[in-house]
Amino acid sequence: MFWVAFYGCLLAEVIPVPIEVPLSRQDAGSQQIGFLLGSCGVSLALTSEVCLKGLPKTPNGEIIQFKGWPRMKWVVTDTKYLTKPSKDWQPHIPTANTDTAYIEYKASKEGTVMGVAVSKISMLTHCQALTQACNYCEGETLVNVLDCKKDMGLWHGVLTSVMNRIHTITVPYAVMKACPMSWVQRVHIHKARVALVKCRDLHWAMMAHKDQRDTNLSSIRMLIVADGANPWSVSSCDAFLNVFQSHGLKPEVICPCATSPEALTVAIRRPGARGAPLPARAILSMGGLSHGVIRVNTEDKNSALTVQDVGHIMPGALMCIVKPDGSPQLCKTDEIGEIVINSRAGGTMYYGLPGVTKNTFEVIPVNQAGAPIGEIPFSRTGLLGFVGPGSLVFVVGKIEGLLMVSGRRHNADDLVATALAVEPVKTVYRGRIAVFSVTVFYDERIVIVAEQRPDASEEDSFQWMSRVLQAIDSIHQVGLYCLALVPANTLPKTPLGGIHICETKQNFLEGNLHPCNILMCPHTCVTNLPKPRQKQPVDVGPASMLVGNLVAGKRIAQATGRELGVVEDQDLIRKHQFLSEALQWRAQTDPDHVLYVLLNAKVSKAACILTTQPLMRILRSREAAASVNIKTWPTIIDTDDLPRKRPPHIYKPPTAEMLAYLDFSVSTTGMLTGVKMSHAAVSTLCRSIKLQCELYSSRQIAICLDPYCGLGFVLWCLSSVYSGHQSILIPPLELEGSLPVWLSTLSQYKIRDTFCSYSVMELCTKGLGTQTEMLKGTSGPDPSTVYVDMKSLRHDRVRLVERGAPQSLPLMESGTILPGVRVIIVNPETRGPLGDSHLGEIWVSSSHSASGYYTIYGEESLQADHFNTRLSFGEPHTLWARTGYLGFIKRTELLDASGDRHDALFVVGSLDETLELRGLRYHPIDIETSVSRAHRSIAESAVFTWTNLLVVVAELSGSEQEALDLVPLVTNVVLEEHHLIVGVVVIVDPGVIPINSRGEKQRMHLRDSFLADQLDPIYVAYNM
Repeated sequence: MFWVAFYGCLLAEVIPVPIEVPLSRQDAGSQQIGFLLGSCGVSLALTSEVCLKGLPKTPNGEIIQFKGWPRMKWVVTDTKYLTKPSKDWQPHIPTANTDTAYIEYKASKEGTVMGVAVSKISMLTHCQALTQACNYCEGETLVNVLDCKKDMGLWHGVLTSVMNRIHTITVPYAVMKACPMSWVQRVHIHKARVALVKCRDLHWAMMAHKDQRDTNLSSIRMLIVADGANPWSVSSCDAFLNVFQSHGLKPEVICPCATSPEALTVAIRRPGARGAPLPARAILSMGGLSHGVIRVNTEDKNSALTVQDVGHIMPGALMCIVKPDGSPQLCKTDEIGEIVINSRAGGTMYYGLPGVTKNTFEVIPVNQAGAPIGEIPFSRTGLLGFVGPGSLVFVVGKIEGLLMVSGRRHNADDLVATALAVEPVKTVYRGRIAVFSVTVFYDERIVIVAEQRPDASEEDSFQWMSRVLQAIDSIHQVGLYCLALVPANTLPKTPLGGIHICETKQNFLEGNLHPCNILMCPHTCVTNLPKPRQKQPVDVGPASMLVGNLVAGKRIAQATGRELGVVEDQDLIRKHQFLSEALQWRAQTDPDHVLYVLLNAKVSKAACILTTQPLMRILRSREAAASVNIKTWPTIIDTDDLPRKRPPHIYKPPTAEMLAYLDFSVSTTGMLTGVKMSHAAVSTLCRSIKLQCELYSSRQIAICLDPYCGLGFVLWCLSSVYSGHQSILIPPLELEGSLPVWLSTLSQYKIRDTFCSYSVMELCTKGLGTQTEMLKGTSGPDPSTVYVDMKSLRHDRVRLVERGAPQSLPLMESGTILPGVRVIIVNPETRGPLGDSHLGEIWVSSSHSASGYYTIYGEESLQADHFNTRLSFGEPHTLWARTGYLGFIKRTELLDASGDRHDALFVVGSLDETLELRGLRYHPIDIETSVSRAHRSIAESAVFTWTNLLVVVAELSGSEQEALDLVPLVTNVVLEEHHLIVGVVVIVDPGVIPINSRGEKQRMHLRDSFLADQLDPIYVAYNM
């Protein structure tokens, strides 16, 4: 039916575009085929009744609209649907001119589909050239196993066979799959003179030949091997001859050929005379080939490539070998290059693409000086090769399969052949292996994907993968970036069952490959990383640096909050230095004034009193006793059971410098530390917050912070007592039961000021999408944002860039500095002050700083260093507290309350959390942000180091079959954006990464769990 439709189009002078029957909307490459049909203006689809029934339909029975396809009318060409022409009807025989006869599609390396237009004269000339080269005679029988819609199957099996009145027997791919010996049987039964096959057909026939003992192939004068240019064709041809020579197959009839969609048939071996010696083979050095030169292999036989010739070029054609990249300069005789052809029997253009056509079909080769060698245009074939002795053509690969790694060329087909040679029988399903390259960190990286047999064991698979790595390293001297095994029959297929390489690559890059085993080897193959940074000894002292900054016109990076000044409640401050006294005073003067309202998910308006009775029950329970001995607890007082008798006097500390409370918190590095807060520091802090936030007794503020330490404790327990404002308290844990409680409280009470953590904000606004704009207030100017180059941050420098610049990080100003606070940026090593916009440690001088660490070991040195330290140069008398945060100060164009230009403080991250890798300083959150962007199924991620290896833990929010998709994507993104090689990728369930109540990741706890093998991961990938 295809033949009839194709010739009907030719006779009607309609341009046919033969394509495969689409089986579903998700067919590999189907969308690109649609673009081709659209660009060719196709509006009519000719098909058979059988094919039409197989097309996917809508519920209404109509053929579905394939993705990217133009709207088309489907016409069935079966005889019963057609009207017979009249008896005197004669077709119009068109002249063989340069008009397009038909369009044959080809897919590029990137997956784009282009249509090669073949003119009427080219079609006729090509058939004549094939007739002459193959010596076709009328009445011969030809068995065709190839796809008759394109390439050799179309040229020999449809066009040349009709021209020569050859009897053609076509064996469809479906029949071949069911009965691999079917084509051999057809040759035997019909005494066929010519057979048109691929190496795959030779291999399948060999595997199945034991069932057929009475086969005779002596009638064959030409066994045309369509993919004879592939490197593994030699072994297929030899093995087939070895099996079937005893069945009458003659060695001289095996005829490999080389073809190209653009140039059609490039070269074909003619049958040799009976008993004449067979053409010699080229045994080439793989190392030489990778550098683009021909060298006879004299070393290890494993690193040799044996190539058979593909005969002589076609009659009437001219051939040159030119350099594959850059200008089409003629190669020297010992160089590998691209074969270009001048012939009337080739394609004429890429239909509708004049620009690409010129680069492919109108190539003028040049000499070493760059001058054209003539005026004849040549067509690129996409084949790499050379001309050997006796003008025999040798093909060593294709431009499409060329992988350029670190300046060396590797052929994808060669790598497939090597992988196939590593006894894949136990592991690889039907030899289905795909090789392609992905560009990661300025170079191509080789990826091999193979289908794994359903019965293959984990051990067999990893053994095979390890051996493939070794084989490719020793034979090709190149490292593999990734080797993945996927379940059988899951790689996207071409219509005739091959692997759709471009779609496979796309699935790999998008995380849709779903491997069942994976091995990443970035450490061995990524060799272009910049050298690790060597920290130079600082010969310049802090004083010189300070003077240098001043000479350069840079101000010292320091900023100051406004003066505390005189407070309106001066009587309160003078009489009551202690918050306990302030509370007594408020109770006496205004006993009905509400200071606190506690909200939870169950009570929306009512104020309630916290009691410790439930806590007491927990502490005295059996479960608690199993962890801590009850006798070790100090005295527990029930606040519900207070003594009714009033004490004669309330304790008053003798001095305000005495300890008020200990503030304990767990840092993100997992360290529990307690700091001492004096009565004077607490009063000053409350006063500073009151001034900054304009808190007075009629104000209401909402607080959704943990009440146990830091600012949360001050706001929950102390600030209202000092300032007299009403605090509406929302425990963050309540959000787990009722997510809207915080935002609804703000709305219900019309709250102007609220305090919350980033985790609370993220949790409550996650589902709002674009509606978050409605939440923004108009109380003041937005904090300034700058964009910092991440590469400079790794070198402890600040380089400001424009918004949208590559490798840029947006940083938001940390808000206005509190009254009574001075901030300075200091070099943490020299302890000297730094200039404006320089990265350093943030030091603070204020009267409300903590007075020291609480330590049970009496190590006072830590205390002195962190709380009462001095600059090494500049202001030796001022005492500073070290914050442990890296940041910088930048003077902005905005004006502050006093009319001076505003100094904005930017915090980059915690000094303790930074990772020192390759001599550079990395902030975990930057790497984690990149990782979370790598795949849609990564919910949360965390990074830490383990024996100089970077470990990435990613939470998988999708299905477990996506787990291994994350490994290469995480490795890629960290390498591309941070120039780091990931050592270990750990895929875990959601919620495994510990996060404290402030929303901070507890990376050290995670690291401890990983080292203690307590994570229970879905998958752990150790990158080699």
